[in-house]
Amino acid sequence: MPKQAFDKKIEALEALRSTPDGSATHEQLRKGLTDRNNFLVARAASITADLHCDELIPELLGAYDRFFIDPGKSDPQCLAKHALARALRDLGHHDADAFIRGLTHVQLEPTWGGRADTAASLRGTCARALTECFLDDLDTLGYLTDALADPDKTVRSDAAIAIDQLNRPEGALLLRLKLLIGDAEADVMGQCCTSLLSLAPDGALAFVSRFLHHENAEVQLEAASALAQCRQTEAIVVLSRFWQDELAPMDVRRAILIGLGASPLPESAEFLLAAVSNEPTTLAETAITALATSRFATEARAKAAEIVAARGDQALQKHFATKFGAPLPG
Repeated sequence: MPKQAFDKKIEALEALRSTPDGSATHEQLRKGLTDRNNFLVARAASITADLHCDELIPELLGAYDRFFIDPGKSDPQCLAKHALARALRDLGHHDADAFIRGLTHVQLEPTWGGRADTAASLRGTCARALTECFLDDLDTLGYLTDALADPDKTVRSDAAIAIDQLNRPEGALLLRLKLLIGDAEADVMGQCCTSLLSLAPDGALAFVSRFLHHENAEVQLEAASALAQCRQTEAIVVLSRFWQDELAPMDVRRAILIGLGASPLPESAEFLLAAVSNEPTTLAETAITALATSRFATEARAKAAEIVAARGDQALQKHFATKFGAPLPG
């Protein structure tokens, strides 16, 4: 397709975002979904979802099926299928078949020196969409178990998120097993920790705390971040105990402080203020940064200013002024 014609089609599709929902808009989207160009179909699918055109679900499914035929040629980089799966999910399509098909799809395409799978994003999207489908929960967990062992790390992480979303107690067992077996990617371990703490917090706190002492320093960081952002007050207690260990690595301490900056618990602000008061300058600065971006910044500002002033550390005072946008009072 000539570039000028392609650009005109893209412009026409994008213009639909500002037009009222109506038959003319739907007709143009239908036309876009039947295009042979996978990029154009991906854009049409995205706009269909953004405009909440759920009456076009049959057209989305038709396009989705079409791009599974000779997929490497019809849909390079899996652009159309991924966008179509996202649109189906966002529009509330609850038939599992489309998402099961995407979750099990592998698309190997030529790359420099070999071949690469381009369907990982599709599989991850379908894993998360499957939890909202009309499918027995145990069957869903079966598919998600397979996804936890996917060759691509983003799919494994999405599977852990989906297990949490499904909200079945059996899912906690899968996450525990995955953590015990381990993963080559620390961020997958971190997502499993986060999902487990969300799904079964009471039983998970002590379990996840083991990974604060993991042999892999990156896994330690992930576990610390997961605990710091947990919504259970007991997680702060676990972290406080760990903090007292003189052998606790500096990077893990810093990860705890950063994670607490995103915590919804008032106790997180107390922890950060204590760090501002008692820790060396580098850690105190991290605590100030976390506190300044937390939901408790406004109410904790005066107390933090008082602590920083009392310490008389000019570097800390300058850092406070930068992060809170004002010098110390008085």
